[in-house]
Amino acid sequence: MQQFFDFPVVSAATFDSFVSCAGNAAALELARRIAVPAEPENLLYLYGPTGSGKTHLLSAIAHAIGKADGRSFPHISFREHFSPGELTLHFADSPLLLVDDLHLLPADAALHNALWQLFNDFHSAGRTIVMTGNVPPRELPHLDDHLVSRLLWGLVARVDASDDASRRMILQKIAEDRQVRVPDEVLDFILITTSREVGDLISAFENIYRLSMASKRKISLPLARESRERPVPGNES
Repeated sequence: MQQFFDFPVVSAATFDSFVSCAGNAAALELARRIAVPAEPENLLYLYGPTGSGKTHLLSAIAHAIGKADGRSFPHISFREHFSPGELTLHFADSPLLLVDDLHLLPADAALHNALWQLFNDFHSAGRTIVMTGNVPPRELPHLDDHLVSRLLWGLVARVDASDDASRRMILQKIAEDRQVRVPDEVLDFILITTSREVGDLISAFENIYRLSMASKRKISLPLARESRERPVPGNES
């Protein structure tokens, strides 16, 4: 019997909640290594398409290290705009330099200098540095050559879950987290009708899930089709 809850059950971004597959297993292993205080490696760059799990791994590293000493270490993303001073202040007392979406670093010389100084300070002190982007280091736009070369000194891993087997595993994990059963035909429907971006895949599942919750109906192929043709409760604009 399918159970209904008043709100979605959301997994924390930890290593345990990360769905491992062929395209991200190496990245997961390196992320786990970086999160071990005694590990000599302290520099990691993760790259891959949007929605592949880079931010999840970044957060999982922060969670694992923070859990060990009772602290919280939020990351910054270049999807947001901030000044060089704000960037420096954010990491003033942190043992971790966690930077997401490095491919969105703007062409701002002052911001580049602040990031370069932070990188050097952390690297010289042996503190952990983890950065992510959509492309390999050498393809990052607006990034100075000296910082690109420094990234290549450390560990570099691709994160990708765009193959159908990996995407199916992600859907099954989400369903498991929400304690619902999803028929194979519904999984097939989502995979066929959704783009290969994991974020879109998750959104499609959430639409079906919310409609199921609102209408008190089991998740089925007719419900999945209906979710694509009507506003989802709680998502109306």
